[in-house]
Amino acid sequence: MTASSTEKPANFDLQRLDGSQEKFNDYEGQVLLIVNTASECGFTSQYEGLEKLHKQYHQQGLTVLGFPCDQFGQQEPGDAATIGDFCQKNYGVTFPMFSKIEVNGDQAHPLFKWLKEQAPGILGTEAIKWNFTKFLVNAQGEIINRYAPKTEPADIEADIKPLIAGISG
Repeated sequence: MTASSTEKPANFDLQRLDGSQEKFNDYEGQVLLIVNTASECGFTSQYEGLEKLHKQYHQQGLTVLGFPCDQFGQQEPGDAATIGDFCQKNYGVTFPMFSKIEVNGDQAHPLFKWLKEQAPGILGTEAIKWNFTKFLVNAQGEIINRYAPKTEPADIEADIKPLIAGISG
């Protein structure tokens, strides 16, 4: 579903897997691909494609942000250290990975509440249906698109290229 919201995001608090704190605004001016992830999901192999996009386009302004979530079939049971080790060992993940969060329900992280409000899914539903739902945000903080879990990272590349071209151009 394509979105294009002009409502700017709040400066959400984010916690990295290593416990360090960041603010969402630390990524201002970058194109972001925000993904809820899981280590034991049928889509887990998408880490490879996400890392490829991040490495290929990071110097041009793209940052992939990974948010582990255990809300779908308990497919992210590990603690922060286990998640980080898994991502590094199996996929060489270098993009920022954050502490495990909830993406649906009353305890949903404020970032994901905002993403879902700005870019509802099929038939206008806001709930995230499964792991590896992706949100593409332009350098101005506007949500460009929401992608289903089955959408492969390589299939998003065509949407990313004009956004990063706009940063340097």
